[in-house]
Amino acid sequence: MASRVEITARYAKAYARASKGQKGRVLDQVVEVTGWSRDNARRRLAAAAASPGRGHAVAVRPRKPRADKFSYDARRLLQRVWAASGGQCGKYLAASMATQLAGLERHGELVEGQGRYSAGVRAELLAMSPATIDRYLAPIKATAALRGRAMTKPSPLLRSSITIRRAGDEVDAEPGFFEGDTVAHCGPTLKGEFARTLNLTCMFTGWTFTRSIRNNAHVHILSALDAAFEAIPFAVVGLDFDNGSEFLNHGVIDWAAERTIFFTRSRPYKKNDQATIESKNNHLVRKYAFYWHYDTDTERAVLNRLWPLVNDRLNYLTPTIKPIGFASTADGRRRRLYDNPATPLDRLLATGVLSPAQREQLFAYRDSLNPAKIGRAITALQKQLLLLAKDKTEQLHLAQFPSALPDLRKGVRVAAPPSAG
Repeated sequence: MASRVEITARYAKAYARASKGQKGRVLDQVVEVTGWSRDNARRRLAAAAASPGRGHAVAVRPRKPRADKFSYDARRLLQRVWAASGGQCGKYLAASMATQLAGLERHGELVEGQGRYSAGVRAELLAMSPATIDRYLAPIKATAALRGRAMTKPSPLLRSSITIRRAGDEVDAEPGFFEGDTVAHCGPTLKGEFARTLNLTCMFTGWTFTRSIRNNAHVHILSALDAAFEAIPFAVVGLDFDNGSEFLNHGVIDWAAERTIFFTRSRPYKKNDQATIESKNNHLVRKYAFYWHYDTDTERAVLNRLWPLVNDRLNYLTPTIKPIGFASTADGRRRRLYDNPATPLDRLLATGVLSPAQREQLFAYRDSLNPAKIGRAITALQKQLLLLAKDKTEQLHLAQFPSALPDLRKGVRVAAPPSAG
């Protein structure tokens, strides 16, 4: 490399003074000696001629540092708003920024003139693009490490009498058709009894309902479905489940028939048939309840205090996007098209299925929500879950590995102690 630098410095001045034809011959000589490409040799000769002693450097114009478009206060406040929103991505947070700020201001979490917050900072937060938000938040984002176990087992019971819904099938353009699934809180092992969480998601609006139950017995499934039927603010017209026996049984099907709810199932081993609920299992149940082992009444009680807070955050304050079709890129590749981010509440109101009284009631409830208070309550409940289940889960994990030490007493006869008589 040192030899190449010397050669570049030697030819640099001659190259700068040479005519166009002579420059070509100089380049031929440099390329023959150094093995560089002509483009590389040209760049290095030009750089060496412009700055003697830099024959080894490529002529790259130094990039001018980008001036900070947003103030330090705005970047700090962005972290607070992001934490209160539940860790939304940039695209969702940009869409819900006005709602988040209004809620935090309404409940005194953000006060103008205090804690770096001002009208100028508010304007900056509203002006941030999704890419800018993601760039500023990248250093503080973290991911979970634990992973769970799949618990779905196809049931032959009643499967032939239930309609199959496949991935890509059209869904009615109105709210009320829900995908459902249960998530096992088994931790690292499937041994023993452990809690399950029933998760329901409306295919049209994205409205979610979540409840933890003792196990997958149909009596517990029915109790959770009854609670969902009462809590969801619009009519449930259809349910789509996988092929697990907790759903495909006479008790659940009779329950749906009594309420004239359309009942369908996915194909066995086809996760894409329930892509919506599978994604919710991950970024709703696993994100907020982690991967610990829960098997006590106390743990289920904490979970069922957690889910209403999480559902309020997702249904009223968190935007989502929906696929609306396909398009082709410039090179002919197929890509998905999505609509603009909107909260499940906004999507529900846009359908026009609610009465004016119901609309006012939902608006009033959304305005009563304090994003920061919800975040603090969720964190407190997660800490309780951590104290209740972390050590137990880690012990179950360690118990799966056999000891590396042999049992020295195995096969050894021990003399009986002498009798007292």
